Amino acid sequence: MPFLTDKLVGMDLGYLREHPEQLPTFLTHQRIRETPVPGGNICAASRLTLDDGHSIFAKTWPERAGRPVPEEFFATEAAGLRWLREAGPVAVPEVLVALPGLLALEWVEPGEPGPEAAERFGRELAELHRAGAPEFGAPWTGFIGALPADNTPHQGPWAEWFAQARLLPYLRRSVDNGALEDADVALVEQVVARIGEFGGEEPPARIHGDLWPGNLLWGADDRVWLVDPAAHGGHRESDLAQLALFGGPPHADRILAAYDESWPLADGWRDRVPLHQLHLLLVHTALFGAAYRDSVRQGVRAALTGIGRATVNG
Repeated sequence: MPFLTDKLVGMDLGYLREHPEQLPTFLTHQRIRETPVPGGNICAASRLTLDDGHSIFAKTWPERAGRPVPEEFFATEAAGLRWLREAGPVAVPEVLVALPGLLALEWVEPGEPGPEAAERFGRELAELHRAGAPEFGAPWTGFIGALPADNTPHQGPWAEWFAQARLLPYLRRSVDNGALEDADVALVEQVVARIGEFGGEEPPARIHGDLWPGNLLWGADDRVWLVDPAAHGGHRESDLAQLALFGGPPHADRILAAYDESWPLADGWRDRVPLHQLHLLLVHTALFGAAYRDSVRQGVRAALTGIGRATVNG
C-alpha cells in the first residue's frame, strides 16, 4: 500500500477501481481536487478530479445532519444502482466506491433536456421495468430519502404489499410528527381499506422507487440518467406516477408516449396515478412535516375518486 508522500502514485480511475477504500485517505490529505456541487436535501455532494483528469461524483453524510450516517445507507444506494444498471437499457452511473460514509459514482456531464432524449428514456424505462424482480421489495435494506423503507421480500398481491410497506409506515410517522390530523388519517385509511378495488395488479417490475423529476439527470450525451434510487421490486406505474409529481420533467408527454408505445399500460392506469403518488407524498409529510399536508389531502381525495371510477368501470 503506498504512503501519502509527494512521491505517491497518483489517484487515477484505474487505481480507484482497484483500491476504493483509499479514497477517504486521499481526500483527508487533500490529494484530490474537490469542488462542491448541488446535491439533494440529505447528502453533501462534490465533484472530485483525479490525477488523470477523470471526474467522479461523491456523496457524503454531512456533519450538519446531527447524527451518524444510518447503517447501510450508502450500501443500499449502491446495491440499487448496480441492480438497475445490470438490467442494461437505462443509463445508470457506475458505482466506483461504496463505503459506510461515502459513495462515489462515475461523473455524468450535465446537458440540456431534449425531446429525442425524452423519447429514448421512455423506451428504456419500459425495458428496465420489463427486466422484473423476483418479489416485491428487495434483498437489501431500504431507504427513501433519509427514512427507512421496508424492503422485506413479499410475494404479493401488490396492493397488499403497497399498503403495508409503502403507505401505512409513513402515515404513522406523519401522525407522530404532527403533520397530519385525524381527518387526514381517516381518508388515508379509507384508501388502504379499499386498495384492492383499484385493479391493475401486475408481477413485480424492476423500479427506481423514488422517480420524482429531480432524480433524472439529463446528460450531455443526450441520454437521461437515473440517480438517487430507492430501487426495489414494485409496480411500474409507481415510477411513472412519481415522475408526474412536482410539475413533472421536461418533455413528459414524449416520455410517456414512448413508454406506452414500448409497453402499453393497463386499463385504468390514469385513475391509479394518485394512489401511486400517495407513497411519496406521505414520505414528504413524514420527513418535512405539515408543509405537505395539503398535498396529501389533495392526493388522497384524488385516489378515492379514482377508486370510484375504477369500481364503476370494472
